[in-house]
Amino acid sequence: QVRLVESGGGLVQAGGSLRLSCAASGSIFSINAMGWYRQAPGKQRELVATITSGGTANYADSVKGRFTISRDNAKNTVDLSMNDLKPEDTAVYYCNTRARALTWGRVREDDYWGQGTQVTVSS
Repeated sequence: QVRLVESGGGLVQAGGSLRLSCAASGSIFSINAMGWYRQAPGKQRELVATITSGGTANYADSVKGRFTISRDNAKNTVDLSMNDLKPEDTAVYYCNTRARALTWGRVREDDYWGQGTQVTVSS
């Protein structure tokens, strides 16, 4: 089993910055892709950014040039640095990972989600 704990959300004015962090814990053998998703009120959850174990990142068009995703494979953490925040970035941000972990007595690969952290950007 894998537990993801997110931190770093908060309230910031437009143009400001926040850094979100996510730490994975549990009987983890390896973590493949990690990423951040967000869900705004009345909208579906959408991908923000992902990063592979090799460091290859991809971003939603709406955040390219403003957000940067990074990870520390040794610590099983993934961060999202958010700059030049806009009101439309307001959402609950969720950490996600695809990991190989011990669950139900065997090692298997599965997707895991954090509880989410609120990011609010005021104009």
